[in-house]
Amino acid sequence: MRFGRAERIWCVTTDITLPEVGEGIESGTVVTLLVSLGDRVEVDQPILELETDKAVVEMPATATGVVEILHVEVGQEVKIGQIIVTLNDQVESKPEITDKASEHIEAKDKSKTEPESDLSAAQVPDHHDDSGVKLPISQLSSDPKRLIPAAPSVRRLAREIGVDINLVDGKGILGRISAADVRRFAETGTVSVSTAGPTSTTTAFKLPDFQRWGETERKPMSGIRKATVRSMTTAWATVPMVTQFDKADITEFEAIRKSHQPKAKEVGTKLTPTAMLIKVVASALCRFPDFNASIDIGAEEVVYKSYVNVGVAVDTDNGLLVPIIKNADTKNVIDLSKELGELAERARTRKLSLEEMQGGNFTVSNLGGIGGTGFTPIVNPPDVAILGISRGVYEPVYNIKTNDFSPRLIMPMALTYDHRLIDGASAARFLRWVCEAIEEPFLLALEG
Repeated sequence: MRFGRAERIWCVTTDITLPEVGEGIESGTVVTLLVSLGDRVEVDQPILELETDKAVVEMPATATGVVEILHVEVGQEVKIGQIIVTLNDQVESKPEITDKASEHIEAKDKSKTEPESDLSAAQVPDHHDDSGVKLPISQLSSDPKRLIPAAPSVRRLAREIGVDINLVDGKGILGRISAADVRRFAETGTVSVSTAGPTSTTTAFKLPDFQRWGETERKPMSGIRKATVRSMTTAWATVPMVTQFDKADITEFEAIRKSHQPKAKEVGTKLTPTAMLIKVVASALCRFPDFNASIDIGAEEVVYKSYVNVGVAVDTDNGLLVPIIKNADTKNVIDLSKELGELAERARTRKLSLEEMQGGNFTVSNLGGIGGTGFTPIVNPPDVAILGISRGVYEPVYNIKTNDFSPRLIMPMALTYDHRLIDGASAARFLRWVCEAIEEPFLLALEG
């Protein structure tokens, strides 16, 4: 038996949505459109640049076609799952059977593909092109449980902290559940009324009409500033923080740094105080594991990490960024200096990847290059501590051996910690050990 066949061509439109770009990131701001209407794009071709909480990342196309609709514009905030581009592509159809006997074949095929279970496929309306060819879009299997719109990383987090994700009310687009929703549920058994604004955990203070007293200008927050507002508000509202202060005599520390500067130059880097401090801090984290841990409130457990990843606060024109030096305890000071210099440069030029800003256990914030006699840094969960460094100044220090005063270079240090895990005595011991390791470098080799 022979059947006549006819080839068909139709246009298929494909919507490209904003994918997951990082754990806990729910939206971003479009900073650059890399395609225009009528442009043809291929799979994995970048179509726009998105400014997320901490970085600018390229969004690749997930399909091939010609740009038919641009749903976003520069400066617009886009949420995960939102349509950003619609593509139109010509697709050659499968041969259509034109003989009457096709009815028999269709009936036979239908019987083979008929679902045997009681769970029937959800009905999706058919689409037709101008030639009348039926274009089935898709069929989604129904489920007796509600569809849970959550990324695999969010589901994993829920399992790890013992949260039934079916009970979590997602506040993202189309009810999407974020990591923040899961954590809030773990802590309170519910979610906040609203997570839309930058100060989601508090009620925004109503501002007066400033124009009553003069001219004003409003500028939108950058993605980094929005992230800072959210994270600092959450940290301040959820972490009971205490700050421990101390001072370190860095006279010999600075002398050693300067004497070894030529070795650093030989490998094309600069030996900085921050790099040396990272080495000291990494050793301290190994010696005091509570500071290299996180609190799991939902499971009522402490998560101790076998790796030592140290974040370093970097001041940029766009705001504060914190790249992470991974496995800092395994690297020498020269290597740390080189890696820190490269990360800081990428931070200032907005070239850091999300991976380079994730996975930190502890943060060092050195404001000594700018000035100040001291400050109280804020712990950024899930870290439990942060070390703040201020500018070193010469002070007269009494020497009991010589019964005289001598000028010494003294550096103020401030350790802010999560009091739920770390007690005051532990914080004092940690910071004193850091100071002594700076004052007596041999201690680092002896005990580190």
